[in-house]
Amino acid sequence: MADIEYVWSALGGDPALVPRISVTARKGALEARLPVRELARACVGVCALAAAELGALRGGLGEVPGVRVDDGAVATAFVSERHLLVDGRAPVSFAPLSRFWRTADGWVRTHANYPHHRARLLSALGLSDDRVSVVESVLAERSALEVEEAVYAAGGLAVALRTPEEWAGHPQGLAVAGRPLVERGRLDMTHARVLAPVGSGPLLPAAGLRVLDLTRVIAGPVATRTLALLGADVLRVDAPQLPELPDQHADTGFGKRSTRLDLVADRRAFEELLAAADVVVTGYRPGALDRFGLSPEALAERRPGVVVAQLSAWGAYGPWRERRGFDSLVQVATGIAAVEGSPERPGALPAQALDHGTGYLLAAGVLRALTERSYDGGSRFVRLALARTAAWLMDGVCPGDAGGLTHGGPDGRLAETDSPLGRLRYALPPVSFVGGPVDWGRPPGVWGSDPARWA
Repeated sequence: MADIEYVWSALGGDPALVPRISVTARKGALEARLPVRELARACVGVCALAAAELGALRGGLGEVPGVRVDDGAVATAFVSERHLLVDGRAPVSFAPLSRFWRTADGWVRTHANYPHHRARLLSALGLSDDRVSVVESVLAERSALEVEEAVYAAGGLAVALRTPEEWAGHPQGLAVAGRPLVERGRLDMTHARVLAPVGSGPLLPAAGLRVLDLTRVIAGPVATRTLALLGADVLRVDAPQLPELPDQHADTGFGKRSTRLDLVADRRAFEELLAAADVVVTGYRPGALDRFGLSPEALAERRPGVVVAQLSAWGAYGPWRERRGFDSLVQVATGIAAVEGSPERPGALPAQALDHGTGYLLAAGVLRALTERSYDGGSRFVRLALARTAAWLMDGVCPGDAGGLTHGGPDGRLAETDSPLGRLRYALPPVSFVGGPVDWGRPPGVWGSDPARWA
């Protein structure tokens, strides 16, 4: 399991714990030209191991519980948005203008799921008509790079298709390749913060911890959804002026509460939340929250001992560090879409694996930071980027079955529950260890409807 060993080492984990992981391999799970199954397996495996490690510490156990990783459960969770049903209705994953388009010299992919991104895309193209045929004819007359730059300048989202070789020579590709998969470290030298003991029915490693969730879309919400599974009190905070896709929230809102605050007008309420937070997770562009005093350094100064986890599309470095991005666009820029496609048309991974994989890695980083803080103290930071996860995938991850695997047939991992949103069918969590939780403690509620206070 060299892939798991690699990621566990990137998280600073003790290599002696890796044999605690057992893997059930399932044929056909997340099939692709690139080793998506191995990436997904490793991300979920190290997250479960980090949870089991912290659980052993807080539960006073003699050894770290065994971790079970099932490819079927992992594959189901990595396409959780496709399995979701709300009162029997399947959600729409992508809007009509979120797709590949042929240009005069290649291909470009746009992302316009949110109304403001759709409006900016049309503005950049000089259009008021949003019919696919009209947009198609305009893009067919322009170069892919010209479209990429024009849409970015308008605040929209479009990325030209690149080959792996082109991305490897791109300034942002070079910047990403020079960074570790998981950036992590201390922000100060505060004393160790011993966490209160927890019970064992089930074992909840994050019980009693308060997580301030400042993330959107998929990767960040997957991370905080996982922390909620493990017992954390997770409160997602969104700006009132930013829209959310209801089905997206239904998929990633399990276990959490959700509120809306203006970080200027509601500053006092936000500061009260921050004063009691153990973990702050952010998923906005690097530097976007700094003006609100939410840089890792500023947070550590105001809340000594805090763990700050940051997520971005392109990384906090390089010429694209301030650009918006989504999984689908990172796949296009980094060469993944070229590898998974054909000479006639670009392709895509069988799941939004960069989002889901990075989400589980971010949760693992938080759990490991909490464990390390219990021994050595210090406020901590963890930083990941979708583009760096993509670089790991493009490097090969470690394709093929490794030692320590068993094999099994199909595995169904779906459940149903009633919720304030209606009757939900959903994917069960893939993070599994002996004595740990098997489902979230609560279904998602209506987005932004909870009070701005801790439970």
